[in-house]
Amino acid sequence: MVLNGIKAVFFDLDNTLIDTSGASKKAIEEVVKLLINKSKFNEEEAHIICKDFQANLLHEAFDPTKLTIDDLRVLHFERAMQEIRSGDYKCLAKECYQLWKTKRLQLMTLSETTKNMLCELRKSTCLVLLTNGNRQVQREKIEACGANPFFDAIVVGGEHAEEKPAPSIFLHCCDLVAVKPEDCVMVGDNLDTDIQGGLNAGLKATIWLNKNTHVTSNPSPTPHYTIQSVTHLPDVLKNLQ
Repeated sequence: MVLNGIKAVFFDLDNTLIDTSGASKKAIEEVVKLLINKSKFNEEEAHIICKDFQANLLHEAFDPTKLTIDDLRVLHFERAMQEIRSGDYKCLAKECYQLWKTKRLQLMTLSETTKNMLCELRKSTCLVLLTNGNRQVQREKIEACGANPFFDAIVVGGEHAEEKPAPSIFLHCCDLVAVKPEDCVMVGDNLDTDIQGGLNAGLKATIWLNKNTHVTSNPSPTPHYTIQSVTHLPDVLKNLQ
């Protein structure tokens, strides 16, 4: 495959290479069933607890010297339960979290078409996995989906001083595979981190994965290209000027 001078392609992980949202949704459904079958919470309360848990995932701040990410997320469940009804829910909260985490990781897979695409691309260019998030959480996802063999470098934002969209982490990726920013492309589903970050770092192009066909008009920031499936990427790269 001729890639017109592209020396590296940076890929986001969540909802780009793996369906994190879908895996999380299915895992939550299992937790709802557990709460209904093994506790005094009814269906409505179980959904409220899980909704609160998911909301807390979006605003996590903690001191890793005092608390692990696993402990924190058990607390999310425990506090959500206590909002419904007072009581000691430590064991139930831990069971819910372990079920959610285990099921979610089991569902995080690279499709065969995605694997084949990565293998073909890697014959012509360097591939870098660049993902934001807590070190432990992201490394567990990477291990679960078996991404390691497909990439020349893997960078987890939580292991660095800055995450996407900061230019520094993109430049770090460039250094790892010995390329210049203007010879690289960023592929991701998040406009604020993946696309803005690629623009901030001066990459050759940014490619937005937009699976929601209802959200296509005037995205901001503006990506150079938009695709509806990550497997459409090779066609864009072959025609990229």
